[in-house]
Amino acid sequence: MLKTRLTELFGVEYPIVSAGMGGVALAELAAAVSNAGGIGTIALAGLTPEAIQNEIAAARKLTKKPLIVNLLVPFLRPGIVETVVREPIQGVTFFWGDPAQYVPIAKKSGLKVIWQCGSVKEAVAARDAAADVIMVQGFEAGGHVRGTVTSLVLIPSARDAIGPDVPIIAAGGFADGRGLAAALALGADAATFGTRFLASNEVAADPRYQQHILEAEAEETVHTELYDIGWPNAPHRVLRTKVVEEWERAGRPPTGQRPGEGESIGKMMIHEGFEVPIVKYSVTSPANSFEGDIEELPFYAGMSVSLVHEMLPAAEIVKRIASEAREVIAGRLASMTR
Repeated sequence: MLKTRLTELFGVEYPIVSAGMGGVALAELAAAVSNAGGIGTIALAGLTPEAIQNEIAAARKLTKKPLIVNLLVPFLRPGIVETVVREPIQGVTFFWGDPAQYVPIAKKSGLKVIWQCGSVKEAVAARDAAADVIMVQGFEAGGHVRGTVTSLVLIPSARDAIGPDVPIIAAGGFADGRGLAAALALGADAATFGTRFLASNEVAADPRYQQHILEAEAEETVHTELYDIGWPNAPHRVLRTKVVEEWERAGRPPTGQRPGEGESIGKMMIHEGFEVPIVKYSVTSPANSFEGDIEELPFYAGMSVSLVHEMLPAAEIVKRIASEAREVIAGRLASMTR
């Protein structure tokens, strides 16, 4: 066990949270992480109320332990939050925008509210809105990146700004136990792991995408706004692919003038049981339900990809992160004070 305020708040063994990666962090991954002693997150952005209920029900068939869900503020529609707060979960993470109006609704229903932030200013706003937990995301993160400075600077700065009382979850750049120990040392109470769980057996990602994760290095990630169809003006970090290189060779033209823009690249099955066409430069994650040229999709990945070299069950990932963190804290760091 690694005891922090976050583990006490949710009643879990380890301050390890799986990231709410859209389209790929679903019931199976979340349940596996929670069963292993961490906190599993189900990504619900863009799902209908019925699909939300179905995904949470699927997770609940696999675990009785604490679960949280992730919602994106720009994609919230009437009835979504009301549906979520009736479900058998323990918390909800709001990301990308101001969810202050939803905080009292969630808390009234007994859920813990996690506000994911990208700056100290936003962290202070989250504290003032009575969020139970503040997640701060550094620039190293994969997927959609609200952070503009590195985790090494943002985590202690946020801690200094919000004070000692509200738990912080660190996001961006964490893939192993050394990173978890560092996050705790910087003032966080837990860390979120996204890129590491892309190389897990339970994630709903296309195997070809996973292979790229295993082979990539941090230098191959690109911070861009290239994949914007479905979510404009939202910076993200992806691996360099043929689409990125084609766009760069064309002189990085703006939206509306990019090579092949609007072309169909495949289709994807969604929860309601019908197929949705996917076009080039779509925000869509490379999920295992996609049929088409997978290389045309954004390969979301953080700089921590350099530390991911092996496919493992999610439970083993949790176990290794926790074991390594304990070793670093109780061994190497403790020995320095003797």
